[in-house]
Amino acid sequence: MTAMIMHSPIALPMGSATAGFWRNSLAATLALALHAGVLAALVLGWSVDKPQVETPPVLTTQLVMLAPPAAPAEALPAVAEVAPPPPAPTAPLEPPKPRVDPQVQAQKLEQAALARRRVEDKKREQAQEQQRQQRERLDAEQRQRDTERLAQEQAQRAEQSRLAAERGRQQAAQAAADSRQYQPLSKEAPDYPQRALDKNLEGDCTVEYSVNPQGRVENPKVIDGCHPLFMRPSLAAVATFRYQPRLIDGQAVTVPAVRNTFHYRIK
Repeated sequence: MTAMIMHSPIALPMGSATAGFWRNSLAATLALALHAGVLAALVLGWSVDKPQVETPPVLTTQLVMLAPPAAPAEALPAVAEVAPPPPAPTAPLEPPKPRVDPQVQAQKLEQAALARRRVEDKKREQAQEQQRQQRERLDAEQRQRDTERLAQEQAQRAEQSRLAAERGRQQAAQAAADSRQYQPLSKEAPDYPQRALDKNLEGDCTVEYSVNPQGRVENPKVIDGCHPLFMRPSLAAVATFRYQPRLIDGQAVTVPAVRNTFHYRIK
C-alpha cells in the first residue's frame, strides 16, 4: 500500500537536509503502521478465501512538505462471509440386496408349488365332500318321498279295499233284502222242445222281465244268445212265475230287470 500525500499550498524551503530526513522517516513510519494494522486484521478475522478487492489507482507524488499528524488508520470494513448453500437432498441409499443362492431359490419355489398343490387338493377334497353330502341328502329326501308315497298308496289301496268290501257287503245285503222281498213263490221248469231232442240240442236261454207289485211277471223278453227252439218254452215258463212283492217303506213296488236263465240239458 502506498500513502497518498497531497501538496500543501505553502511551500517549504528545500535547503535543509535535516528537515528532509525527518519527513522521510515520518512517512516510512506511517507506511509501516498501516501495513502492521492490515496484517493484524488479517490474522484476527479476515479470511483468505475472501474475494479480492480491486486495488484503486494510487497517485504517487514526491513528499515536499511535512504532513500534519496522521489520523489513525481506519480498519477496512469486514466483508460478510457468505455461507455455502445447503447440500441438495439426496435419496436414501437402498441397502444392497443379499445374494440369493439358485439352489435355495429353487427349493423355495418347489416348496411354494407343493404348498399351493396341497391347498388345491384340500379345496378339491372339500368340494367332493360337499357334493357327496349333497347327494346323500338328496338320496335321503328321495327315499323319504318314496316311503311317503308308498305309504299313501298302501293307505289308498287299503281304503279302496275297505270301500269295495263295504260296497260288496251293502250289495250283498241289498241283494239279500231284495231276494227276501221278491222271492219266487212258484217256478215251473219249461218243457224240453221235441225238435231239440230230436236234433240232440242243448243250450241256455235267459229271459228278462219285471215283477209288478202283485208279484206277477210283466214284459218278458229273451236276451240275445238263446236258440230259437228254446225261446217259446222259456217265455211260457216265465209267465207262470209268482214272486213275493217288494216293499219299500211298507209299500209294494215294481222290480225291473229281473233275469232268469234256463239250462236245457239232455240226461
